[in-house]
Amino acid sequence: MISIKELTVSYSKRIKILDGLNLNISTGKIHGIAGLNGSGKTTFLNILYGLLKPDMGTIESADFIVSKKNISFLPTENFFYSNITGREYLALFKHQNFMLDKWNELFGLPLDQVVDDYSSGMKKKLAVLGLIKQDKPLMILDEPFNNLDIETNRSLRSLLIKMSARGKTIIITSHIIETLTNLCDQIHHLEGGKIKFTRDKTEFAAFEKELLKSIELKTEGTIRELLG
Repeated sequence: MISIKELTVSYSKRIKILDGLNLNISTGKIHGIAGLNGSGKTTFLNILYGLLKPDMGTIESADFIVSKKNISFLPTENFFYSNITGREYLALFKHQNFMLDKWNELFGLPLDQVVDDYSSGMKKKLAVLGLIKQDKPLMILDEPFNNLDIETNRSLRSLLIKMSARGKTIIITSHIIETLTNLCDQIHHLEGGKIKFTRDKTEFAAFEKELLKSIELKTEGTIRELLG
C-alpha cells in the first residue's frame, strides 16, 4: 500500500493545485487518475516521482521506498538527446537480462536510426520501451496512449495488465475515460485539488455515466445560449 496524506502544492499563496490530497494506492494494481484539464493530474504525478516538492504532505509505502530508485516515469512529452540512436537511448537504462531485439518485435522500431528522425508515435514507443526496461516496482504513465497506433495501443494495454499481475504497481492518466475503464483496477477522480472519490471495476459503468453527465451539465447552459 502506498499511503498519501495531506499532499498540498501551490503556485502562489492563493492558488493551490493540490489541496490536502489523501489517497491509498494498493500495490500490484493498475490505478487510473481521472480529472479535467487543469485538475492537477500531471502535478500529482510529478510529485510522486520527485520532480516537484510539495508544500506539505507525506508519501509512504510499506513495500518499497517511494523514490526515483524505485519508480519509472513516462511523462506526456518525452526528452531525447540529439543525435542519439534508439539503441543508444535504451542503453542508458541498465538491465542485464533485457532481450532488446525480442522486445522490439512488439514495437517495430528502427533502433539504429537517429531518434531525431523518428515520428512522434515512434518516439512514444521508444519511451515506453525504456520504461519497461527499467523494471521498477512502481510505474507512472502520463497519457501513455497518445500518438500510438492501434496495434501498439493494444499491445501496451496487454503488457500493463500482465505486469500488474506480476506485482507491478501502475498509475496512469488518460483524457479518454474509456481507456481507464478498460484497463484499471481502480479509478481515482481528482477535482479541486483533492481525490473526490475512488471507484473499482464493479462501479466503472456508473462512474462513467456520472462523470459525463456532470460535464454535460457544466456546458449545457453556454451551448444553449450560443445556439439560441
